[in-house]
Amino acid sequence: MHYLEKFKYCPACGSARFVKNDFKSKHCEECRFTYFFNPAAAVVSVIVNEKGEMLVCRRACEPAKGTLDLVGGFADPNGETSEEAMVREINEETGLEVSTNQLEYLFSQPNTYLFSGLTVNTLDAFFLVRVSSEAKITAHDDVAECWWVKPEDIRPEEFGLDSIRNGVIRWLERQL
Repeated sequence: MHYLEKFKYCPACGSARFVKNDFKSKHCEECRFTYFFNPAAAVVSVIVNEKGEMLVCRRACEPAKGTLDLVGGFADPNGETSEEAMVREINEETGLEVSTNQLEYLFSQPNTYLFSGLTVNTLDAFFLVRVSSEAKITAHDDVAECWWVKPEDIRPEEFGLDSIRNGVIRWLERQL
């Protein structure tokens, strides 16, 4: 089922005359409001230490519970930048304290994310973050565990989300 089919009534006026406009929008024939289904902003970190090892996590929650992941999440809709979201997510999921000055933008990757029965389209911004291997890391939030892995030991097929898997492959191509 397409995401827009879940919306039966206009969110502006409540009319049932809320109809498909095109593949990414619905339009209200009553009040003329148009809702666009744009991707949600998300961030992903490729955290590496001075040994060149990548921090890898195991997902504690669905979707893809139990598979490998990288630290990341959604940008909050309160005016948060991608960089601020990345710093917040790193702290929430690992306890690491980093600053926006430690972030280096790598690339973006489209993704879909199943949340509460809805497939949400996201645009994932990947950032490189360099930290010390001595940094204290503790799994929190939706991370079950995390550990350092040498690039040659990383198996992209073990990452459960398409965007993350593709991002890991792109990063590894730069390293190996």
